[in-house]
Amino acid sequence: MSTEQSTYKRSSALSLMIQSIKGIQMDYTQGSLRKAIVLLAIPMILEMCMESVFALVDLFFVGHLPNSEHTLQAVSLTETVLYIIYSIAIGISMAASATVARRVGEKNKDGAAHAAVQSIWLAIGVTVLISITGVVFAPAILRLMGADVTTIAIGSTYARIDLGASLVIIMLFLINGIFRGAGDASMAMKSLWLANICNIILCPLFIRGLGPIPAFGLTGASMATATGRGIGVCYQLYHLFKGKSSVHIQRKHLSIDWPIIKSLLNVASPATLQFIIGSCSWIVLARLVAETGQSVASAGYQTALRVVIFFILPAWGMSNAAATLVGQNLGAKQLLRAEQSVIKTAKYNAVFMGLVSIIFLVFPAPIISLFTNDDNVKSIAVQALRIITSGYIFYGVGMVMTSAFNGSGDTWTPTLINFFCFWICQIPLAYLLTIYFNMGPLGVFICIPVSNTLITIVAWVYFKKGKWKTVKV
Repeated sequence: MSTEQSTYKRSSALSLMIQSIKGIQMDYTQGSLRKAIVLLAIPMILEMCMESVFALVDLFFVGHLPNSEHTLQAVSLTETVLYIIYSIAIGISMAASATVARRVGEKNKDGAAHAAVQSIWLAIGVTVLISITGVVFAPAILRLMGADVTTIAIGSTYARIDLGASLVIIMLFLINGIFRGAGDASMAMKSLWLANICNIILCPLFIRGLGPIPAFGLTGASMATATGRGIGVCYQLYHLFKGKSSVHIQRKHLSIDWPIIKSLLNVASPATLQFIIGSCSWIVLARLVAETGQSVASAGYQTALRVVIFFILPAWGMSNAAATLVGQNLGAKQLLRAEQSVIKTAKYNAVFMGLVSIIFLVFPAPIISLFTNDDNVKSIAVQALRIITSGYIFYGVGMVMTSAFNGSGDTWTPTLINFFCFWICQIPLAYLLTIYFNMGPLGVFICIPVSNTLITIVAWVYFKKGKWKTVKV
């Protein structure tokens, strides 16, 4: 390749990246698939990086507070419970994204906006009960998760605020799902960046205090996160109603449409169950680690898990590109293009996850040292990080397959796969290794890559069968 050709390719790649971040609109049902994936994936990856930063920012500042063993456990166990709320948020956002993508693929912008509004009404209705439950029962929830008395005393207010702020969590996920379904991945990225910048600024201020702002300690972390997410939601709503985004909500779209809400529920219910199955499995694993390794092992495992999730979420961002492409191309009756977009995205994701796994296998200690000063916690976290990330390549491919099903509206297939691989395989294997073979937390670490590899294999088989192409949304 000549120097001129190399320079041209670099310039072209840079131009494509700039376009993706700016949010240049294109018709994703035609043209270059590679360009479509890049335009969607880059802002989606950056968006998911920011979602994972929420937990890591809390973990970083809280890990340097006094009694870090207990404050870290409080943050980590609360975050584990929040997975259930994330599951509901993701379920509703997937239904909204799949429906909006179909309407956009059909060139029906009014239908896309109307479906977006109905998903928002659905989210508001679901959130009220969750928030009340979280505020009232936060100490009992921490106790159920295996937290000790000190952790419950220190972390109850933190948990109350985090769980009580369910509305902003769900809305942030949901509205970004609407933007992604419409192909406006850049807007989703910007809203999460704004929310995170606010969180990063407010977290040290609320935790440590500055001038007239008192030091709230651990509680300040949840206050900062809730405030940051709330600002992000306000930004999203502004652009939905302003009219410059791909989905423009007008007054005529605001009325409640029960048939559409029912249709969204038909997609969202299995999608939510799909992630609740996974979340409950993670909760069981977290409890097993806490019971067999006590608070030190729990803090180490949860610290490693936050780092793992930091890199899984960007890969999930890339897989979301496949979901959008599948939804829009099925809406445009481009079935072959929908399938090709999934296969190409899976290849890109596998390469990314392979590179990340090498970094974690070679340099786990310096990475973990960023989040805790406790040598015992570090030792457990390094071991967990190495074992869990050994299956990263399979995670990458499996996420794309799952996103393809969800993007088509076929949320039942990945739900059943999750049920079999997590509850029938992962949990029994964890108990077998941890309790029966007396391996303690190590048994939990081992079962994670095993079960996720199984998910990828089963998902690939069902993907090749092609029934997802026939789903109506």
